[in-house]
Amino acid sequence: MPQTRSLESARRVFDDVVALRRKLHRHPEVGNHLPVSRKIILDALFGLEIEIVEHETTSGVVGILRGGQPGPTVVLRADFDALHLHEDTGLEFASEYEGQMHACGHDLHTAMLFGAARLLSEEASNLAGNVLFMFQPGEEGHHGARFMLDEGLLDTIEPRPTRAFAIHVSTLYRTGTVNIRSGPMMAAADKVVIVVKGRGGHASAPHNAADPVSVAAEIVMAVQMAMTRQGNVFDPAVVTFGMLQAGSAYNIIPETATLTGTTRTMSADRRKHVHEMIRQVANGVAAAHGVAAETEVILGYPVTINDREVTDATLQVAAELLGQDRVHELSAPSMGAEDWSYVLEEVPGVMAFLGACPDHLEPGNSPANHSNRVVFDEAALNDGVALHVAMVHRLLADAATD
Repeated sequence: MPQTRSLESARRVFDDVVALRRKLHRHPEVGNHLPVSRKIILDALFGLEIEIVEHETTSGVVGILRGGQPGPTVVLRADFDALHLHEDTGLEFASEYEGQMHACGHDLHTAMLFGAARLLSEEASNLAGNVLFMFQPGEEGHHGARFMLDEGLLDTIEPRPTRAFAIHVSTLYRTGTVNIRSGPMMAAADKVVIVVKGRGGHASAPHNAADPVSVAAEIVMAVQMAMTRQGNVFDPAVVTFGMLQAGSAYNIIPETATLTGTTRTMSADRRKHVHEMIRQVANGVAAAHGVAAETEVILGYPVTINDREVTDATLQVAAELLGQDRVHELSAPSMGAEDWSYVLEEVPGVMAFLGACPDHLEPGNSPANHSNRVVFDEAALNDGVALHVAMVHRLLADAATD
């Protein structure tokens, strides 16, 4: 299908795509078990020439489109979980669930993938290959993609997928722009908890106690110092402690102080090094003050790494579809994290950022993803549907030559 036809076809289903997006937006659910959202998705897919598999460990839904001619398999993905936020957008279709909101655009992702599934199902007889539609819960810290993989996502169809493609909307970019890079696209994100165990006492007599608060504060500064003096400066990493919890009274030295933070890294080696460095610094600072420190690293998502070949294909297809001026090859990755990374560890593919900043706002200065005031431009839905469809045609053709 010529790229212009993909855009024309997307316009034909635009109203239905918008309606689905708004229905999902009104009914946001958090986590891996999203019964209302799953029913909305299943109802939307009903009647399409697509086989449906409902996952058991999560609310994941898999759609299988078998082409009329033999060929490879491509996997497309949309996440559909929300966040714990009180929505303050003023939209007429704002969340009806108090304290829950689609603030990261997952409702748009799901609507775009539905639109692509509908269009591709209409031309299934002409497809030389298959498409696996992955509707995934639990991206927001719940490892939904990992659960779906463990339940056999990639073995749902033969042949197994050999290419993978996903879109994430963002208000950091103008509507309808495609933003992508090869190599590391998004960071590995892990949680760090350090418990400093001291000896409590009266604030007037610190010499009779062992103050864990002062030690915790020194650990924060020592870690930041170590970050600037250890590790390759061309392999970026960030450590931020967002919580320091200790004590219950202003004039009592507590027994313990707890630091909680996050690490962001762009390679497996740097990830391991940062974790080891934090443990070493915490233990050393604590020992110097006669107290103990226990460090726990809770692994989050690995680095999201875009395949070079699929990145090049995306850049070319997006330029043909939307115009070269709307396609940007990013010079640096994002320090955000994504569990699509689990799929990309097993299947060559990419994640592309699709701009969705409303025209009357300025990218970077408008409410961003995860803000309770973020508003996404629904005009981006048309571009997202068309890009999904166009990428299926390109990736099936490329994979067929492997």
